[in-house]
Amino acid sequence: MRADRIFAYGAAAGLIGDLLLGDPRRGHPVAAFGRAAAGVERRLWRDHRGWGALHTLVCAGGAAGGAALAARAVRRHPAASVALTAAATWSVVGGTSLGREARAIGGALAAGDIELARERLPHLCGRDPHSLDGPQIARAVVESVAENTSDAVVGALVWGALGGVPGLVAFRAVNTLDAMVGHKSPRHLRYGWASARLDDVAGWPGARLTAALAVVAGGQPRRALRAWRADAGRHPSPNAGPVEASFAGALGVRLGGTLAYGGRVEHRPVLNGATGRAVETGDIERAVRLSRRVGVLALGVCAAGRLIAGRWSPPGRRAAAGRSGK
Repeated sequence: MRADRIFAYGAAAGLIGDLLLGDPRRGHPVAAFGRAAAGVERRLWRDHRGWGALHTLVCAGGAAGGAALAARAVRRHPAASVALTAAATWSVVGGTSLGREARAIGGALAAGDIELARERLPHLCGRDPHSLDGPQIARAVVESVAENTSDAVVGALVWGALGGVPGLVAFRAVNTLDAMVGHKSPRHLRYGWASARLDDVAGWPGARLTAALAVVAGGQPRRALRAWRADAGRHPSPNAGPVEASFAGALGVRLGGTLAYGGRVEHRPVLNGATGRAVETGDIERAVRLSRRVGVLALGVCAAGRLIAGRWSPPGRRAAAGRSGK
């Protein structure tokens, strides 16, 4: 079986597994990677970019290398290759858990339990929830749903289509490292620089595909495209900007503005400010549904792209791939 079909079947099975099961409560591979990366940091940490780059190389390179060895071990067995791709996809995508956390916060806000909403918000994003009121929490949730649709679903599928199981695992490793050390705290300002920059590079194609699919799937294509073109470049993140702007336009809301991370206050530009309204609690459910549609469309685009690329590859290469079980 060719590699393009293995990815298409395996990625579809893995995404269905995520839709049905979500993330395991215990023993999640990403959590295990995070603990290992934290252990590496304890040994390597220096207030220096070079040591941070070594940390990124050891952790992300080790994860990708292990995935490559696993893929190589089953490459002559199509069923095992599909199963490995499915398991890797299920492990690295997190759309269902993202939706569950967002809906839990939305339910607390709808019930008027602002304290419960504040308590649950750190499960979804790194914002300081204590000074946020209901509409600000709702806005933070919608922004997190938008950004994590790219980080937790679409970006992984893009790199899976490009690199198979090693691509899936490497993307999740890089994204996890960025969440752990890529922020601008005093400890990680220099040490996490390499992880943050690598995450920007790895996230670039997935963010643009997410924004494009939000335009298609959001029901307001002109507004979403207008917000993307007008406001994405004003966001400090090269990847969150297109995603949040297109979601804002698709949902007809305003995103961005003042927010706080770990005691730091940031004043970000408002996205879709010309035509959008303030975020309401009900917009959380709308954002989750849009996120799910984008994830399903991304699977179709990535699988189709891999199949088309496989058909256009040279005949000799296809024959070699078939003999090797790829």
